[in-house]
Amino acid sequence: MLTPLLDRCPVRVAADGGAAALLAAGIVPDAVIGDLDSLSLADRGRIPSERIHRITEQDSTDFDKCLRNLDAPLIHAAGFLGARLDHQLAAMTVLARRPDRPCLLIGREDVAALCPPELALDLPVGSRVSLYPMAEVGGSSRGLRWPIDGLRFTPDRITGTSNESDAPRVELRLDAPKMLIILPVQARASLERALLEAPSRWPARA
Repeated sequence: MLTPLLDRCPVRVAADGGAAALLAAGIVPDAVIGDLDSLSLADRGRIPSERIHRITEQDSTDFDKCLRNLDAPLIHAAGFLGARLDHQLAAMTVLARRPDRPCLLIGREDVAALCPPELALDLPVGSRVSLYPMAEVGGSSRGLRWPIDGLRFTPDRITGTSNESDAPRVELRLDAPKMLIILPVQARASLERALLEAPSRWPARA
């Protein structure tokens, strides 16, 4: 999962102890960001000191510390899905907390991102399209088997998991930066392209 990403991403940033995965792949991180509680001394010794950025506050995760300090058209994040459930929930929370930082979470089974105001996806008909609200959000859709028009989504009332595409193109419009889209990992390239081509972004702390 990591190697294909390394080929496409010219800048490689590690969240704290995630540096170990890059080093194991033969890559010295361009930056390591976090509170450094899980970066081993051995790994630290292999990374130039000017690339290590310690942020000591404990009110945010290392992923949050990374995301808020990066600026790119699209950030690819590996290692945050598919392991501990609490880590997955924390990573998804960060996506909603940093709506101005387009980011694609990539796991072995799924990819996930925060929906921009408008999103147009090319998918095979019958593809799983799950929408999950992090707070109240509404919108409209085209190309979904179960349209979302007129619904007010909230985590404790209405969610949009296990929807599916019924047309080759799925179009979404959202009224708040609170909706996650979760797709099979086979749709990674399509979601990546859609995020890069989105006509607008959410502002910071929208």
